[in-house]
Amino acid sequence: MSDAPRPRNFLAEIVEADLAAGRNGGRVVTRFPPEPNGYLHIGHSKSILLNFGLARAYGGRTHLRFDDTNPVTEETEYVEAIQDDVRWLGGDWGGHLYFASDFFDRMYACAERLVGEGLAYVDTQPQEAIREQRGSFDRPGVNSPFRGRSVAENLDLLRRMKAGEFPDGAAVLRAKIDMSHPNVLMRDPLLYRVRHARHHRTGDAWCIYPMYDFAHPLEDACEGVTHSICTLEFESNRELYDWVLDHTGPWDPRPRQYEFARLALGYTVMSKRKLLRLVNEKRVSGWDDPRMPTVAGMRRRGVTPEALRDFADLIGVAKNNSLVDIGKLEFAIRADLERRSPRAMAVVHPLAVSIENWPAGKVEELDLPWWPGEPERGGSRKVPFGGELFIERDDFALDPPKDWKRLAPGREVRLAGAYVIRCDEVVRGPGGEVRALRCTYDPASGTGEGAARRAGGTLHWVHAGLSAPAEVRMYDRLFAVEQPDAEEDFLAALNPGSLSVAKGARVEPALRDALPGSRYQFLRQGYFFADPVDSVPGAPVWNRTITLKDTWSARAREAAPAPAPAPRRAREPRREEAAAAPAAPRRSRAEARAELRAANPALAARHAHYLSALRLPADDADLLAADPGTAAYFDAAVAAGARPATAAKWLLNDLAGLAGDRALAALPLDGAAFGRFAALVDAGRLTPAAAKTLLAELAAGGGDPEARMQALGLERREDAGALEAALERALAAHAAEAARYRAGEQKLLGVLLGAVMREVGGAADAAQVRAALQKKLG
Repeated sequence: MSDAPRPRNFLAEIVEADLAAGRNGGRVVTRFPPEPNGYLHIGHSKSILLNFGLARAYGGRTHLRFDDTNPVTEETEYVEAIQDDVRWLGGDWGGHLYFASDFFDRMYACAERLVGEGLAYVDTQPQEAIREQRGSFDRPGVNSPFRGRSVAENLDLLRRMKAGEFPDGAAVLRAKIDMSHPNVLMRDPLLYRVRHARHHRTGDAWCIYPMYDFAHPLEDACEGVTHSICTLEFESNRELYDWVLDHTGPWDPRPRQYEFARLALGYTVMSKRKLLRLVNEKRVSGWDDPRMPTVAGMRRRGVTPEALRDFADLIGVAKNNSLVDIGKLEFAIRADLERRSPRAMAVVHPLAVSIENWPAGKVEELDLPWWPGEPERGGSRKVPFGGELFIERDDFALDPPKDWKRLAPGREVRLAGAYVIRCDEVVRGPGGEVRALRCTYDPASGTGEGAARRAGGTLHWVHAGLSAPAEVRMYDRLFAVEQPDAEEDFLAALNPGSLSVAKGARVEPALRDALPGSRYQFLRQGYFFADPVDSVPGAPVWNRTITLKDTWSARAREAAPAPAPAPRRAREPRREEAAAAPAAPRRSRAEARAELRAANPALAARHAHYLSALRLPADDADLLAADPGTAAYFDAAVAAGARPATAAKWLLNDLAGLAGDRALAALPLDGAAFGRFAALVDAGRLTPAAAKTLLAELAAGGGDPEARMQALGLERREDAGALEAALERALAAHAAEAARYRAGEQKLLGVLLGAVMREVGGAADAAQVRAALQKKLG
């Protein structure tokens, strides 16, 4: 048995039960079986991590198998790319690399056996007739007129199909099962079809190819797979999977198919057909475009395999499909990059700053740490400071709003790691545009007591002459709506701001020689990755992996209904017994909690207290009192000033998910601090979206809730002037979208709403912003 951590999900329970019962000779063999007709996406990464993780935890092995039964769409390029992706995610198949084409001879022998036993026949009807005769969910099928052919005739026809005597579509091999079967897939399904196409491995050796539902179980059986784990859309295929194995065996081990919920992720499409369309229509630069949800695209953007593993652990393994909030993926990425990214400075859109009282020609080299606030990590670099600098253009405002904490005429700011400066004069161009700033600095503000001097805010900067030019690619979500598949044309949901390229950006000198694949946090900007494709020595190209905080979380979520669960993609309605099955575990868990309280008077007293004194809902009281650690954590939160109902809601609905497998006591956020967080929610100082962001930050890194709220700029803003200014900025930056909205493209409201929410940093009430935006747009 492996020392790897044991997963906690229903599939692990199945594996443990099989091992305890001695099934399969104590073996655990899983497989990851992609079709090589495109690049892998993040949904596949969940399956990879699940299959390889299960086998590793229970001392088994995982096979990588290419399901290459359709020569028309499959290419060697995809085979190689998939292997790279699986390796990058940590999948190690050892010597167990297989192709469906490895077993074509054995599959064909199984087909002849079925024909010989009267369980399969050759049908030479047109495909349209076969489809019509199959019937529907509420209408039984009709037997093919060729269903009664003799074994000898069927065997002859099958061999002639294999010899190439039939053109494409002229003949198929079908299983002989039951044309009135309630499962439409069991109505004499197709096993082989004629396809004259060159195969990427077998060349022209074959002109008939097995259908997926015939090939899949046979591949599993030939390889010795014990647990064949599929996504839920194959649930209704399981009956046919078992039929094929039952009539071609015996097999040792006998594979069993199990299904889990596929990953449906917000603001993303994961249909290979749609991803291929994005590539072919050049909506993206290729399969590895950093905006794509492909593993290759995410790797090029700078996402790490550890972040994807953390994300998979966070969402868990479910039995029912649902739409996963993309914020969970982004949270996992931020938490991972926070730990591994040294800090540096870059100015994406430079604005020149002249420090008028700086000694002419002087350059001061500041020694700045790579890890501010973490001296134990060590390391620093020299950053030149002088009289000519660049700051971010967005960090200056001629007419700032009330709560502006950056530079403006007559105001002071601190330059990170350096001095306090004051803007004394604004240099404008012929059209009134801001060209440059003339400032003065306080020489005493750099070190000693002067370093503690307060200023309006802290800005990043670079030296104008000694910084390095760089291309910076600012990536964002590829789609502007949460469920692009729901659009009439998913391309209409593309986010026009998913990529902006700043070719005039400047980075501090230490980044000039950064190697491809280097990661840094650019202060106040986000996490960036040196592009491994386009970077050259001395001139890295920087891809923004993700922003420092969630700039989308407040978008219309509070004003809109919760997203509906993603539809189950099974090919038939679930049978009554299957539909009833999930209820039993829920009852047994409740009964188990009741038994636990009955055996523990202290828990029983707590449960009664939660019901009577704190007036919690029965379900909440039941869950909180089920575990002493959870109860103690909740009690500490209430003692710190949180309303019981608020603390219960945020603990059970949000914090428990963020904790994952960790005990609450192991979080860097203790019960009292969690209570102070809940008190901020009760006081109305956080919008629901901002509260989710803050809680995720606290669960990852701890800290005082109020201080973290202030540092992240999440406190609810009710200032009408600030909101008006944010509206103006957003509409100016998205003038084309605003014009199209006014012309009738109502779906663009979400794009514009997101732009305003980004301007206010997610710290305004989404419903209030929506109302103000609609009023502004007329």
